[in-house]
Amino acid sequence: MATNFIQNFIDEDLRNGKYPDGVHTRFPPEPNGYLHIGHAKSICLNFGLAQANGGLCNLRFDDTNPTKEDVEYVDSIQEDIRWLGFDWDDRMYYASDYFQKLFDYAVELIKRELAYVDDSTPDQIRQMRGTLTEPGIESPFRNRSVDENLDLFNRMKAGEFKDGARVLRAKIDMASPNINMRDPVIYRIAHVAHHRTGDQWCIYPMYDFAHPLSDAIEHISHSVCTLEFEAHRPFYDWLLDALDFDPNDRPRQIEFARLDLTNTITSKRKLRQLVEEGYVRGWDDPRMPTLSGLRRRGFTPTAIKNFCEEIGVAKANSLVDIAMLEHAVRDDLNRNADRIMAVLNPLKVVLTNVEGVEQLTADNHPERDDTRLIPFAREIYIERDDFMEDAPKKFFRLKPGGEVRLKHAYIIKCDEVIKDADGNVVELHCTIDPDSKSGGATADRKVKGTIHWVAAEFAIRAEVRLYDYLIKDAAADDFIASLNPDSLIVIENAMVEPSVKGAAPLTRYQFLRTGYFAVDYDSTDDKPVFNRIVGLKDTWSKVQSKN
Repeated sequence: MATNFIQNFIDEDLRNGKYPDGVHTRFPPEPNGYLHIGHAKSICLNFGLAQANGGLCNLRFDDTNPTKEDVEYVDSIQEDIRWLGFDWDDRMYYASDYFQKLFDYAVELIKRELAYVDDSTPDQIRQMRGTLTEPGIESPFRNRSVDENLDLFNRMKAGEFKDGARVLRAKIDMASPNINMRDPVIYRIAHVAHHRTGDQWCIYPMYDFAHPLSDAIEHISHSVCTLEFEAHRPFYDWLLDALDFDPNDRPRQIEFARLDLTNTITSKRKLRQLVEEGYVRGWDDPRMPTLSGLRRRGFTPTAIKNFCEEIGVAKANSLVDIAMLEHAVRDDLNRNADRIMAVLNPLKVVLTNVEGVEQLTADNHPERDDTRLIPFAREIYIERDDFMEDAPKKFFRLKPGGEVRLKHAYIIKCDEVIKDADGNVVELHCTIDPDSKSGGATADRKVKGTIHWVAAEFAIRAEVRLYDYLIKDAAADDFIASLNPDSLIVIENAMVEPSVKGAAPLTRYQFLRTGYFAVDYDSTDDKPVFNRIVGLKDTWSKVQSKN
């Protein structure tokens, strides 16, 4: 892992003798949705820092809000982390594991006159909080006695009060310039069953309360958070001070810039809306920036980890061009994806001087020695765009009287154009130069164009799904209005060479001259389905040249 400012902090702590048990990080997702590409950066960073320093990284689910959590999300998060190549061994925890301890810590704060039960409504608390330029106003319930607070808090726990009737607040400073220190709410009432604890609890800790204490309970050394938690760090430290955690052996919170990508939504709330309102086919729709969506589309874990390494770890938020992620994916697939031929918009070609079937040899990858056999016969399909009847001078593909080379095969010449009653081109009649294939007498004869093809008799009919950016402007006020109506184009009758028959889901190929594609989960032996991962053209070099 490359050196970054967080690693520098870790090096400093270790030099100063802190954390004698070593580096211990954690990845603490909320199980209220699927992980997205922004989480990949945090996963790679937290697990990567632990690996680089010979330490440990926990997986801890922040399951403190049962109104939005589900076991489905817990399972998907584990799958995504393992897919990226990381493992937490036996260190999978939940904030709910500590509910009793967290409750006891809250009681201790009450006893130390550092927390109180507030009967104010959420709106009243919000109004009393003040603004960035005006101090807050103390709640009329702020000076309740310890005994009264303990009694009310225990009755909250016992379920005597309705949701929103009371909260427990930390007692800090309503005049603090940091609004997060103005008596933040640390417990609220929610009569909702929890996916792990059932109906055992009806009060739940707030994230800002559960997070630092969970870190401390697990003996986390470095609590790495995204930048929006920087303003919450004073409360993190205040809480650990208030409960007498050893300053020399307690978590150190460090913030880094989150990942924001152009043309990409990374708000869980918005992603959930897309799923629940049917704008996409689910959390794993290949247009989604979720890790399950990227996996289904055909992105590789290696590419995502290389991308996270390439963008580095910054202290200030910035917007990363999605072309950089696509470059990482393309770079990995270029090295590893087998090459095949597929025709997305078929035009039939009859080779009038061909009889029977010939098996031709094709390389699977230009940098490997393995090959496959592809059938060649009298009737083939080529891309409709590879023929033009009234071609301009610099059109180097097929045209009447013109020649092109068929990839892995022969040079062909277009002799006749067949049209239907409406004048549409429906078929070409061509002849091959029989000596022009590899090893033939005219194999070295030069023609300016080489095109791909498939043998009509042996080709497999496939569905091909072409994906574009789901959203045109992720920063738009109305992101639904900014959805791209052309984010998915389905081609029902593409033709692919027979070597793909039976390929497992997520098998990745380069369709020659077209792009990189992956077999979708919907594929069958009778009709494979392919998702376009990325095109062949890499725009990242253009992005770099502008900077």
